[in-house]
Amino acid sequence: MKHTIEVNGIKIYAFHGCLPEEEKIGGHYLVDVMLNTNFSQAALTDDLSLTVDYVLINHIVKEEMAIRSKLIEQVGQRIFDRITRETIGLNFLRVKVTKLTPPINGDVHNVAIVIEE
Repeated sequence: MKHTIEVNGIKIYAFHGCLPEEEKIGGHYLVDVMLNTNFSQAALTDDLSLTVDYVLINHIVKEEMAIRSKLIEQVGQRIFDRITRETIGLNFLRVKVTKLTPPINGDVHNVAIVIEE
């Protein structure tokens, strides 16, 4: 049986980017996390300790997004690495970091990176 947990649309205001203005002004980001695990026992027993805690995922995302990087690729990798280290029983992990209205001299709604394994 395959079990999926998704924590989607984590809204963050952060200061990532290569431009000096991005460091000072900041911008809006969305982070989505999807993971596959086996939560059969948690479903049977109603025991949070037997599954992945969404609060932990949200906490990791907020902490890593608060550390400034020039590239969202680096932020996404940090989030991915921490979730991998701090949760047990992962069979698959996908992290998506979306930068809304990036300053790329064009009419672009967002740019995003995805890391999965």
